[in-house]
This record gives sequence, C-alpha cells and structure tokens, in this order.
Amino acid sequence: MTIHWCGTGLSSGPGLRRLIGAGHKVAVWNRTVEKAREVVGDLTGDVRAYSLEALTAALQPGDVAISMLPADQHVAIATACLQKGAHFVSSSYIAPEMKALDAAYRDAGLVSVNEVGLDPGIDHLMAHDLVARYRASAGYHADNELSFTSYCGGVPKIPNPFRYKFSWAPVGVLKALRSPSRSLKNFSELRVARPWDAITRYDAPLPQPESFEVYPNRDSYPFMAEYRFDPEWKVRDFVRGTIRLNGWAEAWAPVFAEIETLSGPEGDARLAEMAAGFLSENAYAPGEPDRVVLFVSLLAQRAGRVMFHETWAMDAWGDARGSAMGRLVSVPVSLAVESVLAREIPAGVHPAPHDPRLIARWMSEVAGLVQYLQRIDHLG
Repeated sequence: MTIHWCGTGLSSGPGLRRLIGAGHKVAVWNRTVEKAREVVGDLTGDVRAYSLEALTAALQPGDVAISMLPADQHVAIATACLQKGAHFVSSSYIAPEMKALDAAYRDAGLVSVNEVGLDPGIDHLMAHDLVARYRASAGYHADNELSFTSYCGGVPKIPNPFRYKFSWAPVGVLKALRSPSRSLKNFSELRVARPWDAITRYDAPLPQPESFEVYPNRDSYPFMAEYRFDPEWKVRDFVRGTIRLNGWAEAWAPVFAEIETLSGPEGDARLAEMAAGFLSENAYAPGEPDRVVLFVSLLAQRAGRVMFHETWAMDAWGDARGSAMGRLVSVPVSLAVESVLAREIPAGVHPAPHDPRLIARWMSEVAGLVQYLQRIDHLG
C-alpha cells in the first residue's frame, strides 16, 4: 500500500513530512521535482514528476491519493482512484462533481474524504463538538433560539500597511472577493454580492482581548444540516465567515473598487496581474511568522436568558516548525489519511468526520500545533 501525496506547495510540508516520518510508504508527486525535493529530500528519495496519467498508472488497489493541487484537479484524481480501487483525500470543499461520485465510492467500498484541512476542516470538528455538547447540556430545549458563528483567517503576525500577507495563491484570494455569500441573520436570509458590503466587528475571546473585521463567506446554509442541526431548531443566526485584521477594509478599498469593474477573460487576466504584484509586495519574508485565528461559537437563548454558550478559540503563528497555515492545513490531512487506512471512515464521499472519538483524537493533535487552543464556556 502506497500513499501518493500530490502537490508540495506552501500548505503541504508538515503533514507530508509527518506521514513519511511515521514510517508510511509515501510517493511524493509534484510538477516540479526539484521543489518537492526541497520539501522532503532529506526524508525520502521517492519523488516523482506529477501528471494525471503517471499517477493513474502507479495507483494500486488499497492505495491512498492525496490532492494538494488546485481544486479543479481533485475530481479527476478522485475518478482515477475509483477506477484503480484506491482511496482519495483532499482539504478542499466538496464540489458537486465530487459529491456525484458518492454512490460509486460506496459501491466500491472506497473512501473519498474532503474538507479536512483548516477551513474547511478543523472548523468542522469544532462545530460538531459544540453541537454535541449543546445536545447533552442542561440548557438544551426545543424552544431555544440558536446563533452559530465560525470565523477563520490567515493574517500577518506582524501587521503590515496592507493588513494582509499571502500564505496561498493571491489570485485565489482575489477571486474569492468576487464570490457572493448567503448566511442567516436575525432569522432572515442575508445575501451579499461582495464581502466588503457586509464587514462587521468581531471581539475575539483571546487571553488578550482583540477585535477583528469579519464577513460572511460562501453559502453557510448547507452546513446547518452538515453540523446536525435539527430542522425544527429555531436558528436566529448562522454564518461561516472570514476574519481579517482591523484596518483591512480601509487598506483594500482601492482593490475592491477595481474588482467591481472586472469581468470575463479580461477581468481574469487583470486579476492575475494584480495577484502577481501583490505577491511581490506582500509575501512573507523567509522566517517571518504568519498567524492563523479561528473562532467557532454556539449560543442558545430562551426568553432573553442564555442557556448555553461555548466557543472554540484558536490562535497559532509560525515558528521553527514552519508556517502556522502549513501545519494547520496539512497535518489534519495526514490524520485523515491514517483514519482512512485504519478504516475509521466509512465508504463514500465525506467531509471532516463527526465521530466523537476521531474529533477528540484529531483535536488533541491540533493542540500540539498551535500556541493557544481553548474551548470556552461563557457561562462558567
């Protein structure tokens, strides 16, 4: 059995090295072999030039392929795994085309597990844990009104004038700014065409109080079912969003203004040009620490009284082990690979697990990756 790790970009190193260091048989695939050797050359010589055809030919029944490549390549790799009797893992959101493979994966007894990075990934684990704790709490009641928030973001540990530095492809960051969002606010659907139309303040429950700017991201609605919210529950607020340093909206105002004017192929070309410039001006210097913050909260109220209120709070930054973003994206991926091999995740296409045993074990591993991790009971 071989683990095929595809892609050795900024968010791959720690998880990949963890699997190799644990003694697993790992083949490392990357379009540029030299760059892959820079990441793992001291641990393994099994570094191969990636192409879908070469990977497909190498896959054997029972193998696991991990795609840390751009999201538009995941489905092709997952399809190849299905054809060759192998399992699949990625950190990305489950696209409709991936979900469409669910029945075939189940029939073949194979696993495609996705959304097991940072966001999505660790945030899912936190949400599942809070919902389970709420159900088991003394404050649980059918008449409660619920408010759920989940905010995550990578920000510079040392703030810069742009209030942001790029720990992943800048063009992806810019394209995300053109995406609409849907969330629930005060029992009403909130649709936002652009993130900067819905920026609010968030006071984070950290040891040293700190406020951030936050905005809704993507479509939050499907995650109510994913997080096992009962359809009968009275949900006042439900939002999954992005977090940024204070001052981000002001610093990025010229970027927002230009993005508003872009469309079609010419707009995409301009985005790529902007991304290249931003990366040269706002990339992390060698050894400069990045920072990742994540806050997931569930509040239940009835007749104006707080019945349950807990928050997972996480703060991490780069250190001698590498970037915080790299650790928090790739190590959960490696944990998912090991769970697939141990047959702890059922056949089919799945997001991050809701099994309490896996959540407890994975969160224990996450605790070793960060500087601060706490589940806060606001009621004491």
